[in-house]
Parts: sequence; C-alpha cells; structure tokens
Amino acid sequence: MVLPFEPTTLTFENVRYFVETTKKLREQGFPERRLQLLRDVTGAFRPGVLTALMGVSGAGKTTLMDVLSGRKTSGFIEGDIKVGGYPKVQAAYARISGYCEQIDIHSPQLTIEESVAYSAWLRLPAHIDKNTRAEFMATVLQMIELDDIKDAIVGVPGVTGISFGQRKRLTIAVELISNPSIIFMDEPTSGLDARAATIVMRVVNNIVCTGRTIVCTIHQPSIDIFEAFDKSIPGVPKIKDNYNPATWMLEITSPSIESQLRIDFGIIYEESDQCRMNRELVRELNLPVAGTKEMCFSAGFQQNRWEQFKTCLWKQHLTYWRSPKYNLVRLIFITASSIFCAALLWQKGNEKEINDKQDLFNILGSMYVFVQFLGVGNANSVLPFVATERIVVYRERFAGMYSSWSYSFAQVVIEVPYIFLQAVLFVLITYPDIGFYVSFYKVFWYFYTMFCTLLYYNYFGMMLVSLTPTYQVAMVFGSSVFTMFNLFAGFLIPGPQIPVWWRWCYWICPVTWSFRGMLSSLYGDIHKEITVHGQKTTISTFLENYYGYRYDQLYIVAIMLLAFPLIFTCIFACAIAKLNFQRR
Repeated sequence: MVLPFEPTTLTFENVRYFVETTKKLREQGFPERRLQLLRDVTGAFRPGVLTALMGVSGAGKTTLMDVLSGRKTSGFIEGDIKVGGYPKVQAAYARISGYCEQIDIHSPQLTIEESVAYSAWLRLPAHIDKNTRAEFMATVLQMIELDDIKDAIVGVPGVTGISFGQRKRLTIAVELISNPSIIFMDEPTSGLDARAATIVMRVVNNIVCTGRTIVCTIHQPSIDIFEAFDKSIPGVPKIKDNYNPATWMLEITSPSIESQLRIDFGIIYEESDQCRMNRELVRELNLPVAGTKEMCFSAGFQQNRWEQFKTCLWKQHLTYWRSPKYNLVRLIFITASSIFCAALLWQKGNEKEINDKQDLFNILGSMYVFVQFLGVGNANSVLPFVATERIVVYRERFAGMYSSWSYSFAQVVIEVPYIFLQAVLFVLITYPDIGFYVSFYKVFWYFYTMFCTLLYYNYFGMMLVSLTPTYQVAMVFGSSVFTMFNLFAGFLIPGPQIPVWWRWCYWICPVTWSFRGMLSSLYGDIHKEITVHGQKTTISTFLENYYGYRYDQLYIVAIMLLAFPLIFTCIFACAIAKLNFQRR
C-alpha cells in the first residue's frame, strides 16, 4: 500500500445491548422495561483475519456490528470494548475504522473516481500531498477492480448508472480510501448474483492481505464464499458435497434440530476448547502491546473548516451541474412563467395606465400571485433533491468527513448562482414588458426583492427537509405554511386591518416584506392622482394609508429580506447537525 497504517485489534468481552421495551410488548404482559438483544458476547477481531458473523435473520449480526462500530443511535450498551488494548473512544475510533453499509448510498451525479476522490480529500490527513493521494487512489481503484470504469456515473440504483455489484465495490472503495485499520461490512454480498458476490469477496480478500482487520456479516453465502472462512467446530459434521451451505447452517443450528438431537450448540461451544482458547486470546489481546500509545487526535476532523467547505462545494457543484431535471427545469419554468406574466400585464404597470384603485389592484394582485407562485415552485422543487443528499450526509457525517456547518454552508452557497440567474431572467422579461418606470434604483429594488424572495423560499424548503423525516412529510407541512404565508402577507387582508392580536404573524411572514419591498420601491414615490371611492388621492398616499407602506422605510425592508434567508439557513444547518431520522 502507498500509505502506511497501524494494524489494530478490536476485542470485546461480555457485551450486552438493551433497547426500551415497546408499548405493544408491555401491553402483552412483558414485565421488563428493557429488552435485551445481545447477551454476554465475547470475541476478538485481529489484523489480517477475515471474520464472518453468521446466523439466521434476526440473530443479531448487524446489531452486534453496529454496537462494536459505534453506529447505534439508541439503546443501552454494556460490556468492555477495547481497541489495541485501550478502551474504545468513539471520536478517535471513527478515524481509523470504516463501515460499509448494506444499502449502497452514494451521490448519484458523481463518477466512481470523483466519489473516491471526495472521500480521500476529506478523510486522509491534511499533510498528505496531492501526488501521494492520487497514487493511493489509483491503488485503491485497482485493488477494488474499478479502475477500468472509474469515469462511469454512479447513477440511481436499478435505474441508471453502474450495476449493484459495482456499487457494492464502490462502497468498499470510499471506506478503504480513508486508509482504515478496521473495516466493517454489513452483508457485502446481499442482493448480488453469484458472479458479483464472488468478485466482491475476492476484493475483500485482497484487502485482508494488506493486514487490515475485516469483519463481515454474511447472508445466504454460496459455497465459494462459505469456504473463504474457517468453519470448523469440534463435534459438528462437515458440510456434504454439493450441498447449499446456508441451508446446512440453518438446519443444524435451528432450535428444532437442537431439540431433536437433544443438544445445545451454545453449551457445546461454552464447554469446548475453542471457547477457552478464544477467551484466553481475548484476555491476552485486551492488554496493550508494549511501546504502543492510546489513539489520540488533536483535531476533530482531518481537514480544517475551510478545506471541508471547499470540498463540499466542489461536490455540490458537480451534483448541481449534472442535474438538469432540477436546475434546467426550474430555469425553463421561471422563463415561461415570466413570459406569461409579461403577456398578461403588458404595459399595465405604467403609471399612465393607472387611473383608479382597481387599476392599481390589478397590477398589485397579479404581481403578488406570480411572486408567490414562483417562490412556492422553487420551494417544492428543492425538497426531493435535498432529501436524496441527506441520506448520503448521514453516512458521511458518521464517518467524520466534515462538520455539519461546512456541508450546510456549501449546500446554501451553491444555490445562489442558480437563483441569481432565475431573478435576472424574471427581471429582464417582466420589468420592461409590464411597463414599470425605468430607473436603476427601481430596477435594482425589483431584482433585489425577487432574488431574496426566491432565496428564502428555497432555503425554507431545505429547512423543511432537515426538520422532517421524509420529503413527503415536508411537502404536507409546507403546504399548510404556504397557506399561512398567503393569508398574512398583507394583500388579501392589509396589514393595518389585521386584528392586533394576530398582527405578529403579519410581521414575521416573509412574503409581507417581499410585497412591501416590491410595491414601495415601484410606486412609493409616484405622486400621480388616482380615484379612490370617488375621491382624488395619489398612488403613494394610497399605499401608505391602505397598506401601511412608506417609501422612506425601504432600508428596513432590505434588512428583513436578507434576514429571512439567513434565519432559514441557520435552522437548516442546526437541524442537519442535531437531527438524525435514520434510527439504528
């Protein structure tokens, strides 16, 4: 290997795992408050040894591996777990271990090489130079047998991109590129055909030969995979020729066979020489090797915050650039909507065309509807896009690749140029065609209001995804919030006419400030007389008396329009950092 690593032993003794008893079990008369899923499990995982955790579905294979790797987000863990003879400290342990999940989760718009490079940039130490890092990446891709297709787009599982077997090897590659000492693999052959599973296990054996500690859970192995592990236990007959190994294991270890043969494999193992040897081995490996030190890292991440942000932004840039269904569609959508708005309101915004209250209401109401329509469209379109990436974030955050704030800031920043282009298209199409008064000041305010509006709608959608378990729930919740935005925006019911005890909703509604900014900047200084209820008044006076908008308070509007995107951004970042809807 290009980069050296320190072979590490993981030992565990009398490990127990409990979860809270469910309400359904308590109703059925289960007396205990905690349900025990693991009971006094002892063992050791050694460098250069491929260890398999095998058993029937529900036996606790993945549970044990999650406990040992520190991935459990709930429950209670008891027992002694040591790394290299020292008590396991999860923050340091995560830096020298990798975890390959059963479900292969990757960003669909990246290539294989880019996915591995992204993991390498964030997980390898900062002192490693670019040439060494590139050489190590090439070595990993060759070992994982992906170097021939490294430029292939990962794609969506079962729809586009690489095959399931290739995705499984990519999952191993993005963990191996961090140069770990210990790698956990949750059913690396699950869902693969015999050929793909054989290739994956060949890759795993290649990794074992480097001296790393590898732990797998295996489900329904073929005879070739089964024979890759030591399976000899005194008193247990060998598997017959041409007999399915998974069937054989399930048969001889089932409670019915144990009852029929009047044996208990658990007791047989506890009384065997192998059990005594294993316990002695665990006690021996529990002691630190002379000359070694406990794992300790000066920083929480391999890279500083600025490098984390740049790397996350690079990934987001590639993802957005290769997502025409999201970005190109919303640009086409706002272009078509702007053309329709301009055609409907052709020269209606010219002050010469406004002679009475109804003329003013026609232009104000139409602009209000279009701004809301475009904003809600942006918010809804971003929901599934961010939800897809959030699943990837769970894996990357557990691996300690970056801080949640670095990722969140990159996700927020990458939206800015696309929303800027949307606002430019809207202004270029609608402003001259509707016939608003042409001045740099008014055009700037028109653009600024629309830009901030689209911005906070997008960030509001991102915030909803981060606060809810699925984007479907976010859409339902968002629909109700958008209704409240519409009700308290100050157009259907002008702000001065809203009851005092509900007026706080008016002031915290972001659409209020968009409407106020657009109308005040366009007509707040227009003193043309119009007819209102048979009396003469100016447009600016009507806006101040009826809506409460004052031209000299635009600076407050500017601050509030910028504050809402910042508020939604902070909530999004905090939710990404603190909330985890992926329960294990």
